[in-house]
Amino acid sequence: MDYAKESLRLHEEHKGKISVTSKVPLKTRDDLSIAYTPGVAQPCREIAKNKDLAYNYTSKGNLVAVVSDGTAVLGLGNIGGLAGMPVMEGKAILFKEFGDVDAFPICLSTQDPDEIIAVVKAIAPTFGGINLEDIKAPECFYVEERLKAALDIPVFHDDQHGTAIVVLAAVTNALRLSGRRMQDTIAVINGAGAAGIAVGKLLMHANIGDIIFCDTHGPIYRGRAEGMNPYKTELSIASNKRLAKGTLAEAVKGSDIFIGLSKPGVLTTEMIKTMHPKPIIFAMANPDPEILPADAHAAGAFIVGTGRSDFPNQINNVLAFPGVFRGALDVRASQITEGMKLAAAKAIAEYLPESEVTVERVLPSPLDRGVAKAVAAAVSKAARDEGVARV
Repeated sequence: MDYAKESLRLHEEHKGKISVTSKVPLKTRDDLSIAYTPGVAQPCREIAKNKDLAYNYTSKGNLVAVVSDGTAVLGLGNIGGLAGMPVMEGKAILFKEFGDVDAFPICLSTQDPDEIIAVVKAIAPTFGGINLEDIKAPECFYVEERLKAALDIPVFHDDQHGTAIVVLAAVTNALRLSGRRMQDTIAVINGAGAAGIAVGKLLMHANIGDIIFCDTHGPIYRGRAEGMNPYKTELSIASNKRLAKGTLAEAVKGSDIFIGLSKPGVLTTEMIKTMHPKPIIFAMANPDPEILPADAHAAGAFIVGTGRSDFPNQINNVLAFPGVFRGALDVRASQITEGMKLAAAKAIAEYLPESEVTVERVLPSPLDRGVAKAVAAAVSKAARDEGVARV
């Protein structure tokens, strides 16, 4: 199938992928008077007296804004908010289909981080949660940090945390199959942008042995001056214990896991051969991975995953974000914590019975509707346990 051609046809035929429908009938004068004026004045009065009643009388409690400035859309780069709208609409239908969460795209005409923050703060009363999408690094870190501090609803940058949750789930099951423990494992993350940094941080919270982050200048290490920013400097203190320097090839030597969030073709078969026995390769550059699965296996890779649906072990964020928001909304969580993310990853990993985990299936199917329910239950419990649930 020519997916590009078929996608154009679908989008033109339906004029986009989402619509707004009414939950209530409007067939009589009484229907109109209850849903709108004069009856609608009463819930307005009640909310004016107690803003928390918006969760009772409006859609707020199940409504998420999918906000993007279009600076890092898929592998297309900075194409702007409007051009990114088909992706944001797609995100909205995934929220609805898998988590029964109502979501709406908010595509911005500004790419100034402070203006983005101001816009989201201004529209926040409408929503029960904010999903930031396709905002480039390092601005995305600043935007998310400021919004989390300013708002009392969950703020979640899916490119960071959705990816991190699913990668941790995949790593958990891959290590189980290869007979290794998390605390004894060395991972190399190639790509120190939004997703790479978030993946590394969540793996650290899961007590991985060590991580070596690499960017276009090679391994990130304490004291490196070239190509650094405050976020990379923070990472350099907590990672790369052996102070690997030089190139990606140097970093990969003696490691257990390669996680690619960078560009096609950067990992070679020769590099894989220098890794520890039963190397695990998650090459997630899209549409072309850092190494093709057949080449990785030929070099001795034990488990290989990509971001693509036409290869085994697809690392797909849809396994995470619908359930994460469903669980957070269900308990009116004020934020999404590291504990909630760890719980989500554990739920995804454990969703597959041990007997069904194989080298070609370390994650559930992205189309399995039960995953979001399991993730939601785990996230809700973690929110209660961590004291951020309000119901």
